[in-house]
Amino acid sequence: MSQYQAPLNDICFNLFDVWQLDKYWQQQPQLADLIEPDTAKAILEEAAKICEQQIAPFVSKADTTGAQLIGGKVVLPEHYHTAYQSLSEGGWTGLSGDTEYGGMGMPKALSMMVDEMLCSADIAFSLYPGLTAGACVALLQHADDETKALYLPKMYSGEWSGTMCLTEAHAGSDLGIMRTSAKPASDGSYRISGSKIFITAGEHGLTSNIVHLVLAKLPDAPAGSRGISLFLVPKYLLDASGEPAERNAVTVGSIEHKMGINGSATCVLNFDEATGYLIGEPHRGLACMFTMMNYERLSMGSQGLGAAERAYQNALSYAKERLQGRTNEKDANKAEPIIGHADVRRMLLNIKAMNEAGRTFATWVASLLDRAKYDNCQISAQRANLLTPITKAFMTDQGFDACVTAQQVFGGHGYIKEWGMEQLVRDVRIAQIYEGTNGIQAADFMLRKVASDQGSVLFSLLTDIKQELSGAELAEAEVLPLYIDELATVSRALLATDFRAQGAQACDYLAAVSYVLYGYMWYKNLLAVKTADCSDIFRQSKQHTAAYFFQRILPKAKGLFALLSQDTAILDTMAPEHF
Repeated sequence: MSQYQAPLNDICFNLFDVWQLDKYWQQQPQLADLIEPDTAKAILEEAAKICEQQIAPFVSKADTTGAQLIGGKVVLPEHYHTAYQSLSEGGWTGLSGDTEYGGMGMPKALSMMVDEMLCSADIAFSLYPGLTAGACVALLQHADDETKALYLPKMYSGEWSGTMCLTEAHAGSDLGIMRTSAKPASDGSYRISGSKIFITAGEHGLTSNIVHLVLAKLPDAPAGSRGISLFLVPKYLLDASGEPAERNAVTVGSIEHKMGINGSATCVLNFDEATGYLIGEPHRGLACMFTMMNYERLSMGSQGLGAAERAYQNALSYAKERLQGRTNEKDANKAEPIIGHADVRRMLLNIKAMNEAGRTFATWVASLLDRAKYDNCQISAQRANLLTPITKAFMTDQGFDACVTAQQVFGGHGYIKEWGMEQLVRDVRIAQIYEGTNGIQAADFMLRKVASDQGSVLFSLLTDIKQELSGAELAEAEVLPLYIDELATVSRALLATDFRAQGAQACDYLAAVSYVLYGYMWYKNLLAVKTADCSDIFRQSKQHTAAYFFQRILPKAKGLFALLSQDTAILDTMAPEHF
């Protein structure tokens, strides 16, 4: 059976030692009275208890039971209701919500750590509060005051939940060709008609109402993505007192039968002249929805890291206990724990090094979002925007690789359901696909985040990192600038190529940038652990793992640099019939 214990020591190390966010929080008028280190630790500890005790032990049961469509209603695993109630009662569903509407007002850096724990406990379950939090972000930024006052308090409290309704069967990622329509009604509302697929948490009984955010086109909409508007379509229409009353014309056509995350209700939703309300300006819906999508893309990083953390914990425990083979030829009759084998150590260290760098990276990106919000810092906003595709794509790629590698540590037992490894592999696989496939994320990174400004934001970031490294008394601080220089050279060469070539190199380029930035994350870990109030074992573990990263993982960037210097014309030389 798969076990999980929240990595609170490393989470707190990242928050308070690596990035020293407790000092930053105390400098912000909006946060100083809300949070201090003891408060943050208490929040993390209580969230860890819910994840460890009410969610994680039952993840296999949730996988087996799944979400079922019975009589037009979606039935979820029974313990989901208890766990969701605990989250709601503790305020976790509104952890980073605006205090004006009943949220706790906690910084993103803290809520992202809770996201990781929820994902380690059960990715499928995490999607219910996760989608709601994203919907709240979109409403907070784009809805009018009346709508926010009506919906946000109930969503922050966990009484109501939210969804994101984008995809249609024929459209996929090309939202500009969607067919869902919105016709104005005499009372100022709209009648929404159409069908949406892949709607996570589209129907369930965890909450008394579900707030669907739906993309649709008005009758006078321009062609393409510029003609999309955003509408709020509640499952139940509200009465004069703001409580759920009449059922809206939204029905479940079916639920998808998936490879993993079986406890998540992935629905086909049919809108048959359902009543909806315009959010934001007409024809500006895609921009509004991207507010939510960017939030969800950061959550995908948490899914990758959360699954990888649980996979590592179980693989490590197994490797210490499993007796198989010998590492010492002198005693041919004595089997030893497989953690003594070099290849098992390689697999475990690969996971550990990438997990811990990923946690530091996630905390960094979240803190940039906080600085953009509380300081109105444009540079932080630009850098968070630059790094979002990496958070989504690289962290989920690494999460899947980690789960497959951990499964390999188990050998044949990793293929057996009872050990839980095969479920982690199935569950985390979706994180590379939804909220924009990782190929789309790479194209976004290369073409929109880097090429669109000729690398201005990226080069500025790399320059600042090099400047920080210049005064450091660490051996790693001498190695990393060499990689940064080579990355800058490769980047300039790519920027000199055309759109087609840049798109062809996008995935490898995102990975190359990511490895270098993970090197910076390990530098930050080494710097912080020198003075951190931690055990000798924790300090030595960080130092050994960092050394492994710089010796055995970072050099992968060199191979990617060589690959990125190659001509991409070979991709276009084959006609379709030659494939």
